[in-house]
Amino acid sequence: MRATAIDRTVAEAVDEGLGAPILVLHGGMGDSTTWRRVTDLLRDRFRTVRLHRRQYRLDLPRPVSMADEVDHVAAIAAELDRPVLVGHSSGAVLALEAMLAEPACYGGAVLYEPPVVIGEPLGGDRLVPARAALAAGKPGKALTIFLRDVVRMSPVAAAAAGLVVGHSRYRDRVVRQLDDSDAIDALGNRLGEYAGLDLPMLLVGGDRSPWHLGERLDALERVLPRARRLLMHGQGHNAERQAPGRLAAAITTFMEEQGR
Repeated sequence: MRATAIDRTVAEAVDEGLGAPILVLHGGMGDSTTWRRVTDLLRDRFRTVRLHRRQYRLDLPRPVSMADEVDHVAAIAAELDRPVLVGHSSGAVLALEAMLAEPACYGGAVLYEPPVVIGEPLGGDRLVPARAALAAGKPGKALTIFLRDVVRMSPVAAAAAGLVVGHSRYRDRVVRQLDDSDAIDALGNRLGEYAGLDLPMLLVGGDRSPWHLGERLDALERVLPRARRLLMHGQGHNAERQAPGRLAAAITTFMEEQGR
């Protein structure tokens, strides 16, 4: 699927299946393939649309603001009938911002651990050494720093991920990951605005995820008027890879609850 945004850039998504629409917004370092294992389990019953987020489109110039990304979500959503948004990590923050911009265009959302700002900046000064590593031509080291100091993965896991990505085709997306964090920080604390979202939402978290993501879900749960919580036991921040069947089942149940 292709749709032209307000600024004439073209939004791109993978459109599969028939039925009530689900628009998937992937998380950091991802693309339209990231959630394929989940949507493969949904597309026999629902129309699944996987956006390749503007922030991670290397064919489009950076920097990309959250408002720029909202325009791409809106362009695709205009081709659908009030899709339910499924957002992961920074993609879940994008889902919240898209619903704030045009709440009537969406039927609700499944939000998997959005790193919303609830106090101090998400990245802030912690990104300075990551940017320095990137400027020195070391994207793997930059990602290691980001995962360790911002995502707050264990140092060993962060170093392993940085080593792999630093020698892969994803290395060019590291700068976009840092930009993504900056875009979230530029929003600031939006809990007051999110409190006005009168849409059904499912907040998903894993009991093995970094602790601060649970705190951010707690803050959202307190302000969103129509939210309920799902804790995925034995899962961390990447259940779309580790437990796609469980996520697909949770999304299906949410869709059924909304009569979709």
